Amino acid sequence: MENNDYLGKEKIGKLLLKFAIPCILSLIISCLYNIVNQIFVGNSKVGYLGNAATGVIFPITVIGWGLSLFFGDGAAAWLSVSLGEGKGEKIHQCVGNALLASFLSGCIVILIAYLWGDSLLMLLGGTEANLSLAHDYGIIIYAMMPLALVQNSLAAIIRADGAPKYAMFAMAMGAVINIIGDPIAIYALDLGIKGAAYATILGQFTSFIICIFYLRKSKTFKIKLKSFLPDLKILVKIMTLGASSFFTQLCIVATTVVNNILFVQYGMKSEFGADIPLAAFVVIMKLFQIVLNIAFGIAAGSQPIIGYNYGAKHYERVKQIFKLMLISTTVICLVFTMLFELFPRAFISMFGAGGGQEGLDIELYMKFAIPCIRIYLMFIVFTCLQKTVSIFLQSIGQAKLATPLSFLRDILLILFAFLVPIKLGVMGVAWAAPIADAVAMLITLPIILWIISNRYKYLMDNIK
Repeated sequence: MENNDYLGKEKIGKLLLKFAIPCILSLIISCLYNIVNQIFVGNSKVGYLGNAATGVIFPITVIGWGLSLFFGDGAAAWLSVSLGEGKGEKIHQCVGNALLASFLSGCIVILIAYLWGDSLLMLLGGTEANLSLAHDYGIIIYAMMPLALVQNSLAAIIRADGAPKYAMFAMAMGAVINIIGDPIAIYALDLGIKGAAYATILGQFTSFIICIFYLRKSKTFKIKLKSFLPDLKILVKIMTLGASSFFTQLCIVATTVVNNILFVQYGMKSEFGADIPLAAFVVIMKLFQIVLNIAFGIAAGSQPIIGYNYGAKHYERVKQIFKLMLISTTVICLVFTMLFELFPRAFISMFGAGGGQEGLDIELYMKFAIPCIRIYLMFIVFTCLQKTVSIFLQSIGQAKLATPLSFLRDILLILFAFLVPIKLGVMGVAWAAPIADAVAMLITLPIILWIISNRYKYLMDNIK
């Protein structure tokens, strides 16, 4: 087995490029599953109703994603810190338990989704117009959930094991299959929204197979049959370290569901109706997800470097990588913010609108979607910085600080989403986002200054 000594010696900038870029690409590629589906479905004959339908299923897939990060990111953090401390003997058990827990979690999601049925979809924002489409899409997507969760957990572990390019390759191959499969299944085979679902699960299965093969060539651990024997102490440690990632995704689910419901309720009282605000919000969430995943990619790519150097007590290097994370995230987010504010119609049009379906008012859709995207994504830089700080704290094992910070913005968003529309109507649901972003950033700013202050070493040595 190899060691990761270079993480404590190589230049910080070079390490960040090596780990963060493949991680960003992996996460962006994972976004493509939903985004490509949105584009092909939105430009098909079902139009924005198809986008609304996939948006109803989105919270369920995010729950699965969150569970995979719960165990995958937790195991990755343990792996990195253990290697820095020179204590790698239990890593194989950590990996085995994380993968087992991910698989079983996927089975539970399937059971709940199938048993709850269409009532769950109505709860998540389904309407009479999009319910059958959401049902057709979801019933297929659920089937791959256990293997998709294992694959996503493995991707985090593979990156921590020092092979970020392999994890990126696995994700890329799955995305390519999905991109090729979508037009074939949706248009050529005339399967509609079901075709998008079939293409998605075929891509996920491809990524799963590639990730599983990595276990035969892993660098810092060797997986064995006994690695999968459940160990409560190991699982608790994994879940403690992965709690921040899990709660981040859980909060995305909560905010998405609340926004879905409120956009539908307030939309029905407006000229736009129920489905236009819901469909526009689904597109906005995809754009939001792209930028957020870039920020996550920078932070997650930094995780092995931070964890190793923290475990080895190289505190000044940890401080340097934290600063570089903040600068990189800020610059990238500001560029995207400018693009969203200047060219909102171009981004919305990319996902389709009417698709030729009779009765769909494209201009009315645009009348709502254009100001909505500008408002909702106005302060996305604050969201990304706040999440970056949370992941950094998770990387050094400070779960007690990372976990509440991971859902601070989302709790505020839910609160303001209920309050602001009382006065502003359906557009008030969108205004809740920048207000929550600004308040969360004001609370997070002292924590950032604390971390980069001269008392940084004290923080590392004493906060547990």
